[in-house]
Amino acid sequence: MTSHKARTGGQILADQLKIHGADLAFCVPGESYLPVLDALYEHRNSIRLITCRHESGAANMAEAYGKLTGRPGICLVTRGPGATNASIGVHTAFQDSTPMILFIGQVGSDFVEREAFQEIDYRRMFGQMAKWVAQIDRADRIPEFIARAYQVATSGRMGPVVLALPEDMLSATATVADARAWQHVETSPGEQALARLSSLLSNAKRPFVIAGGSGWHTDACADLQHFAETQKIPIGCAFRFQDLFDNAHPNYAGDVGIGINPKLAARIKAADLVIALGPRLGEMTTSGYTLLDPAGATQSAQTLVHIHAGAEELGRVYQADLMINATMAAMAKVLAAFSRVTQAGVEENVKSANADYQFWQAQKTTPGTVQMWDVMQHLESVLPANAIVTNGAGNYATWVHRFHRYRGFRTQLAPTSGAMGYGVPAAVAAKAVHPNRVVVAFAGDGCFLMTGQELATAVQYQLNIIFIVVNNNMYGTIRMHQEREFPGHVYGTALVNPDFAAYARAFGANGEVVERTAEFAPAFERAMKAGKPALIEIRIDPEAISPNTTLQAIREAAEKV
Repeated sequence: MTSHKARTGGQILADQLKIHGADLAFCVPGESYLPVLDALYEHRNSIRLITCRHESGAANMAEAYGKLTGRPGICLVTRGPGATNASIGVHTAFQDSTPMILFIGQVGSDFVEREAFQEIDYRRMFGQMAKWVAQIDRADRIPEFIARAYQVATSGRMGPVVLALPEDMLSATATVADARAWQHVETSPGEQALARLSSLLSNAKRPFVIAGGSGWHTDACADLQHFAETQKIPIGCAFRFQDLFDNAHPNYAGDVGIGINPKLAARIKAADLVIALGPRLGEMTTSGYTLLDPAGATQSAQTLVHIHAGAEELGRVYQADLMINATMAAMAKVLAAFSRVTQAGVEENVKSANADYQFWQAQKTTPGTVQMWDVMQHLESVLPANAIVTNGAGNYATWVHRFHRYRGFRTQLAPTSGAMGYGVPAAVAAKAVHPNRVVVAFAGDGCFLMTGQELATAVQYQLNIIFIVVNNNMYGTIRMHQEREFPGHVYGTALVNPDFAAYARAFGANGEVVERTAEFAPAFERAMKAGKPALIEIRIDPEAISPNTTLQAIREAAEKV
């Protein structure tokens, strides 16, 4: 569509969003961008607008949309406080390499640089955590800026873009042609690099693949599975990218992140070939830069191949033996076409890696009347394979990541940034995008209270999510570290919580409390049949801090040091 009639800046912007395929946007309204809201009213049948209760919720929903679809999640907030509240979603999109566009209302151009009401220089504010930050000062340049935003957010290492919208620009009129719809750009590996990779595979006795990062889709994940089956290679998934490979597949070895299976960590360290397919090799995935050998410092026998969509990531921390700049879809397609080149006998490595994973999932008994292992086993038995499970950050997530088996692409939404409060808004986005799929949001008590107000959003839009709040009356992860570093000095980590079930009912959702293991299964069944959002509060013993230890054990061990 090309338009040559005079339109306001708000109308031009809304038209561009439609052209680029936006079908859903998240916002907290503000007077600074009312012309955009008015223009979106004209597109209300093609672009759904979900109004949130807090900008952090809106931004996290947009980020989750980007994860789910591979297209930029759209978030609109007002200036100053709105922008600062939304920054957590931008930070998550940055660290998780998620395509996202944040639009921020801005003071009029006649007020700029006066520290007007709620004025912030967004180039300075978001400079480190966005791929591109700009301000659109002319209405006739909106098509150019929006087209560029889509391309920047989705190309190379995906990530967030921030665009500031001065009030007077949105009200101004201009006659300008619309831009063309954005295009997804794939980067393919070169023949020389592929020949080298094939040679490394053929010489390896203990190869291992770590899959992660963004730019995947269902077909790419299927290609990865075919490659693993053909080459007889074990697959591990990087921190919070467990849904890239079927966790029930015999080639699956487990997740490579926080609380990694010690046997899996040892296996990666002992591997003579590690192929990092897509992940940014950061602190979480590398266990504090210990799993792999940075810069070849120890001249280990571990050969590293790093494949990433962003050329700037290659050689950033790890000087890999082979670096390939390629998108995941293109790379996985090529790998799937490889004939068998690995040595006879490597399949034994696959069998032992999967056996270690199976053992890691064995029953764990913890203090208290609720056994989270049993809770997870029940969920495994009743959740459909395409159920979407979300979570934020906290020790409660250990139970989810360790014992839940993600069966397909984008059945997991979790922040590699470690952002508390992510799970609730991510679930709202997931249910909005996939209304016919079961969506379960896990949160700790501290995690839930950061974004729990988005229950109102779920109720308003009839998004029947099941929220599971694991309540131990503290910031559990911080308390665990506190006991390890400062045993017995409990300060600043205790919480006094509301009745979460009553809280949910106040919003119009279902609410129940579980205090014994046997109570969970019937509560979950009622939640599934509720016909509206439902919350289950699980009250667990504070000593049940993780599947492997207790607070008392951590304290006692620290006191002996």
